[in-house]
Amino acid sequence: MPTYAYACTACDHRFDAVQSFAEDSLTICPECGGALRKQYGTVGVTFNGSGFYRTDSRAKAGAKAESSASSKSETSTGSTPAPAKTTTSA
Repeated sequence: MPTYAYACTACDHRFDAVQSFAEDSLTICPECGGALRKQYGTVGVTFNGSGFYRTDSRAKAGAKAESSASSKSETSTGSTPAPAKTTTSA
């Protein structure tokens, strides 16, 4: 369950509360009974790696045509045929 940070608008009391997504936000300060507001901060998640960002997953306009042409030529010329079976007669 996520942890949410709250701050009182009257007494500036700050605290964290563990709540499920289905629960309503807290509205009353447990210290003075004043109104609470939810605090939003930075998220502690970092996404790293190629392919995650939109610019990483797309090839440049000219590079895409070149890479597909080179991959086709590699597959047709890069494979070696199987050796022919030879039979010996005695």
